[in-house]
Amino acid sequence: MDSVEDRLAALEAQVAALSERHTAAPPPAPEGTFWALDGLKQRLPPDGSGAVLYTGTVRVAGQHYDWQYGRTVDDLLAADWTELPSTLSALAHPVRLRLLREILGGRQSTSELAEIEELGTTGQLHHHLRQITAAGWLRSAGRGRYTVPAERMVPLLAILTAAGR
Repeated sequence: MDSVEDRLAALEAQVAALSERHTAAPPPAPEGTFWALDGLKQRLPPDGSGAVLYTGTVRVAGQHYDWQYGRTVDDLLAADWTELPSTLSALAHPVRLRLLREILGGRQSTSELAEIEELGTTGQLHHHLRQITAAGWLRSAGRGRYTVPAERMVPLLAILTAAGR
């Protein structure tokens, strides 16, 4: 059995190692203003029409999300856009955007959301929750709780970023 002194020394070494990791300098920023764009261009064929890429690393409500998605312009223009209006229109209401903001901020139950007077009656609240859930921006987590699905977190924030520009 190790002595108390040996065990204490081992603990002190572990604490020192953790402290060094915690206080280490952050990694250097990528070079250039358009570092992500430059990386995308390097991956494209020279004769193509281009591509769109969105990516993000997000910490919200105690969760971490990493996401990257890209499509060529040719694929985007050739895609079927008939389903997009319902997906986008689900976001085109101030109450629904407020609901998403509240849920991202940690108010995830219908009882917590119903306490916010600006969201309307309970019936109106459920109507809006159904609309954004049907469009895939929310997922029922059971027992009247809602979350933004992981695969929708960065796309939602990218749309909000684009709309605010």
